[in-house]
Amino acid sequence: MSNQSGEVRMLIDGELVEAASGKRFENINPATEEVLGEVADASPEDMKRAIASSRQAFDESDWSTNRALRKRCLEQLQAALESEREEYREELIAEVGTPRMMTFAAQLDWPLEEALSWPAKMIDEFAWERDLPDGNMMGMQSRRSVWKEPIGVIGAIVPWNYPLEVTLNKLGPILATGNTAILKPAPDTPWNATRLGRLVAEKTDIPPGVLNIVTSSDHLVGEELTVSPLVDMISFTGSTATGTRIMEKGAPTLKKVFLELGGKSAMIVCDDADFASVIPGGAMVCIHAGQGCAMQTRMLLPRSRYDEGVELISAAMAGIPYGDPSSDAVFMGPVVSARQRDRVLGYIERGKEEGATLVTGGGRPAHLPKGWFVEPTLFVDVDNSMTIAQEEIFGPVLAVIPYEDDDDAVRIANESNYGLAGSVWTADIAHGLEIAASVRAGTYGINLYTLDIGSPFGGFKQWGIGR
Repeated sequence: MSNQSGEVRMLIDGELVEAASGKRFENINPATEEVLGEVADASPEDMKRAIASSRQAFDESDWSTNRALRKRCLEQLQAALESEREEYREELIAEVGTPRMMTFAAQLDWPLEEALSWPAKMIDEFAWERDLPDGNMMGMQSRRSVWKEPIGVIGAIVPWNYPLEVTLNKLGPILATGNTAILKPAPDTPWNATRLGRLVAEKTDIPPGVLNIVTSSDHLVGEELTVSPLVDMISFTGSTATGTRIMEKGAPTLKKVFLELGGKSAMIVCDDADFASVIPGGAMVCIHAGQGCAMQTRMLLPRSRYDEGVELISAAMAGIPYGDPSSDAVFMGPVVSARQRDRVLGYIERGKEEGATLVTGGGRPAHLPKGWFVEPTLFVDVDNSMTIAQEEIFGPVLAVIPYEDDDDAVRIANESNYGLAGSVWTADIAHGLEIAASVRAGTYGINLYTLDIGSPFGGFKQWGIGR
């Protein structure tokens, strides 16, 4: 990719602009460590300008009440995105390091199918108003109705692992319901957001200020959204530590928050399951290098068939095809940055220090001297109290934990600070339902593991807030 392939400019108040300071920062390919190009490096002053623009657009334009305009604009944006689908595909592979195969699923094609088109369609179908039974208070008759109204100005802060998917699935409902937004992409993956800004400016009738997109290498620039009294809500996807800070910094302005945070999901394999077909699926923890909050990073195997299960998952993890993410055959690319690579390797060292048995992987691949790669890594004989079983690693690392019986499996699954997702695998569906009902997780699969965006998505405990 040349320096000119990515959009450098931000979208503020309807205009494509550089940072007021003129500063830029580099966008780096995690698979090659090469500089792809540059993007505007905003300061707090740039962000404050964007916030003021979104506030004015909400307060003074008819965006919040003009449903026909909102529907037309979302349909225009949908068409614009589709017109550059293949450019997006190559750009996501380059800046995210996502395997090509993932762009035909959650990284690109899935969100392009529904993330904007479904909310646009719902503008005509949603029950914006509904009547309640007539009231009678102290002898006074009244007619009563409930009107659904937008929240206001929303700060949307997105992560680097599935940046376009998260962005579109935030903006679809936010804009369709009449809110205005300031989008703050992760500094590791800015171009998918600035491309979106260019499409908004050039190919839609979205009024100035309705959507602002601000890129910055400084995470504290995004914190302006959290502390500003002009912003009504923060929609954040990212780490639990940052989510906690958002709640703290937003408290003085009573900021509404929607937080999608971490996970440490458990895959429970029952002793009656078909091990040969089920166990290899645990290697899915390596897809996109394990960089997903809902990844099943703990595999729970019954003590009675433990050795058999370990043999199967060891073979599956050792056979993961990884490397150049632009290749059709690659299942796993790099992690997003040198910092993330070092973080994952640190957890692997901690696992060894605490007594887990390293079976496969555990380091940087010798045949890939360039790029931020980590080998598919398998630990067995893991105790659930170990750090690698409790903390979110966000890398291609699977921890296999033995259990004695159903109660023990449920105990282990629930002994976690998170409660996002999980699954149980059994020949007896009724048995699976009993286990599912006992595990504190927002999404749970029985002989299946997938996150269906047509269902409520969310969890318990330190996963976050909201559905």
